[in-house]
Amino acid sequence: MSEKNEMLVVEDLGAIKKDVDLLEKELLNNHHIDQNLYIEYDVKRGLRDSAGKGVLTGLTEISDVCAYDLVNGRTIPAEGSLYYQGVNVVDLVAGLKGRRFGFEEASYLLMFGKLPNKEQLDRYLKVCEEFQTLSGRFVRDVVMKASNANIMNAMQRCVLTLYTYDDLPDDITSQNVLRQSLELINKLPLIAVYSYHSYMHFRKDATLMIRNPKRGLSMAENILLMLRDDGQYTELEAKVLDIALVLHAEHGGGNNSTFTTHVVTSSGTDTYSSMAASIGSLKGPRHGGANLKVQNMFTDIKANIKDWTNEKEIEDYLIKILDKKAFDRSGLIYGMGHAVYTLSDPREIILKDFAKKLAEEKGMMEEFALYEAVENVAGRLIMERRKLFKNVCANVDFYSGFVYSMLRIPEELFTPIFAIARTPGWCAHRLEELINANKIIRPAYKYVGEHIDYQAMEDRK
Repeated sequence: MSEKNEMLVVEDLGAIKKDVDLLEKELLNNHHIDQNLYIEYDVKRGLRDSAGKGVLTGLTEISDVCAYDLVNGRTIPAEGSLYYQGVNVVDLVAGLKGRRFGFEEASYLLMFGKLPNKEQLDRYLKVCEEFQTLSGRFVRDVVMKASNANIMNAMQRCVLTLYTYDDLPDDITSQNVLRQSLELINKLPLIAVYSYHSYMHFRKDATLMIRNPKRGLSMAENILLMLRDDGQYTELEAKVLDIALVLHAEHGGGNNSTFTTHVVTSSGTDTYSSMAASIGSLKGPRHGGANLKVQNMFTDIKANIKDWTNEKEIEDYLIKILDKKAFDRSGLIYGMGHAVYTLSDPREIILKDFAKKLAEEKGMMEEFALYEAVENVAGRLIMERRKLFKNVCANVDFYSGFVYSMLRIPEELFTPIFAIARTPGWCAHRLEELINANKIIRPAYKYVGEHIDYQAMEDRK
């Protein structure tokens, strides 16, 4: 394009911007709903009741998220617990002692409903290794094209393009969807890491590095192998990443991305469209992007608190954050609070323990102590400042970003790692929806506008 033509395009964009601004004003003037109507019509905003409890919209056997005990007909807050196909995730993690890695076993449990014996696990791992590959043509023509800093968008694009490479893309029989699911579980780590390297090469002028995964290694090991320039990692590093993957693998059918899986699947669409939609949901900062918000918040805290051991100084600065006078002025302490858990998030407790072990290996115990101090103060402050009666605990995002930073995982891959971990859960829910439900999910919206007469163009003001 000539320089003259480029200038014309810029001028045209300037003119269009004025029109867009006018259209935006018209939009904002005509799309405000009276908030009192939500109460009048008893609308469950966000599919939650007035107490914040999710509205029951389906049944599942895949996982159970528990935060209350039922005593004499009353719900009493309890320590949180999480079950994968009936198995407590605390026991699942504890059972990995003596064995190195567990994400593959957790994936099998979620997909097939039971813990595998050695023969079943070996067979599953063999299938995973066969699917843990991308053709050179796909890497060149898809992954390397249109690189950008948001790897979640790159993953969506690549997943949708896999449809073209599938001989049976629209076959939604359980056998074919299982095959597609196993392929996606094992290809997504390659897509994410290669997309990051592509972004760094084409946008940041870094040396392009594409390393194939190695057979016999766990998914956690292969992620670190493919990501790092030297391909080296410690046993603890791989172990901690593996635990993070296990803890993020599934969290009930009601979380936003998994509910998206059910909604899109219920329409009868293909697996790739369903997966791309779930990735799009997880990308949102209110869902999968929360751990990056926590990291950014702590960068701000470190820069503004002189003595990390001074609880009073920490408390004063957290009050500024809550009062919208510091950090991003949202009034939120990220990583604190959860839609379901009240007294504790079991995933946070487990990950915190491994974060401490990794911090000891990395010589980062001062940073860990700061995280722990903020956690201890923040819950109380939120309850006091917001006048809440519900206990506020740290959630899994509170330490996950810290763990990823210690593992030298770039921030661009924080949420993609979450997506990699959650894929077995999404796939299990997709299969459950296909096998058990034959009805499209269609909630209702109450119309609260007015019916008006049509006006001819010459009569409109």
